[in-house]
Amino acid sequence: MLVALVDTLKQLRYQIAHLEDDTLATEYPELDNFIHQVGLTVAESKNDLVFLYQFLYVYGRKSEATFNRFRNELERFCLWSWLVAEKSVFDLKRDDIEAYVDFMVEPDSAWLSNSVQWRYKDEQGIRRLNTNWRPFINKENIASQQTLAAMFTALNVFYKFAILEEKTFANFVPVVKKNSPYLVVQSQIKIPDTLSDIQWEYVFGVTRDLCEQQPDLERNLFTLACLKGLYLRISELSERPQWSPVMSHFWQDNDGFWFLRIMGKGNKLRDVTLSEDFISYLKRYRLYRGLPALPRVDEAEPLVHKIRGKGGMTVRQIRRLVQQSFDLAKQSLLQDGFKDDAEQLEAATAHWLRHTGATHDAQTRPLKHLSEDLGHAKIATTDQIYIQTNIKERAKSGIKRKV
Repeated sequence: MLVALVDTLKQLRYQIAHLEDDTLATEYPELDNFIHQVGLTVAESKNDLVFLYQFLYVYGRKSEATFNRFRNELERFCLWSWLVAEKSVFDLKRDDIEAYVDFMVEPDSAWLSNSVQWRYKDEQGIRRLNTNWRPFINKENIASQQTLAAMFTALNVFYKFAILEEKTFANFVPVVKKNSPYLVVQSQIKIPDTLSDIQWEYVFGVTRDLCEQQPDLERNLFTLACLKGLYLRISELSERPQWSPVMSHFWQDNDGFWFLRIMGKGNKLRDVTLSEDFISYLKRYRLYRGLPALPRVDEAEPLVHKIRGKGGMTVRQIRRLVQQSFDLAKQSLLQDGFKDDAEQLEAATAHWLRHTGATHDAQTRPLKHLSEDLGHAKIATTDQIYIQTNIKERAKSGIKRKV
């Protein structure tokens, strides 16, 4: 039976303590039994797990999203190493890593689930395993370019960390990645995923129009305004262990300009400029919540509030708000005869809103200003994603050439 090796980020320190004290069976009986069974074939499997926990603890301190991403990739890698290759992850060679990549492309059907499943649940003080959990979700294209890239990144970072910790002295991942037949070299022209003008008009407009009948949709409207109008990542709006976005993070300088201080990737703070249009929606949202029109410096109210309970919202909860607005827009698009736009909206994610706002504003704003509001470390990143100056110039110079 396949067993989830890692619980949630909050539970990780308990799992580490149980492994160190050899008391895993008291809280994780199925996992303890699994490790003992695997240990009969791979003697170093428990040491592998200890190191995996150590790695995830270090990287999980950055953000829960980083923890989840690395957990999912490395958990199934360890399971494959023990159950298929029957080796410690630190005994794997180049050809083993290549075999794992082949497995990623076509995993065994027993490793697939048709939906996202929870891993462990409390039952009278014991964390009980969900027997329906599997390492992979069954999709038409499991090993997309994005999935393979995420896998290679996770393995590379893991082995680099292991070398620093003197757990191993070899990292075969870069050479396997370089020669992988499954990775496609990206085109020079890579246009970010964005909503069309009509799709954005419906997503925002339908949500706004329905607020009169469903006042709670004001929260959706404000979220959409933040993600598109301020180019925010969804994680930057959410409640995190080291950062809680609150209303006092809005601030005004001596010249009357408004900013929002947020924590972005790599725990870097930045101040995003607010437009006059956004401020009108900020006032609207605050009045709906029974707050003064503009924030005060001492306000501890969460930026995006929960209808029930206290505190801010998680990434998953905010994503659900965005999806609700997408679904409402799709219904209206279909009713109005825009079938193609409705179908294309099926693939949209919350991150498309950031790309949509930045792509639109790239036509009018100075590149440096846009780059700083986006939180890019280099202007070249902004240019590459949203401007693509060289590509446009190349297209202009070539348009008149003769056949």
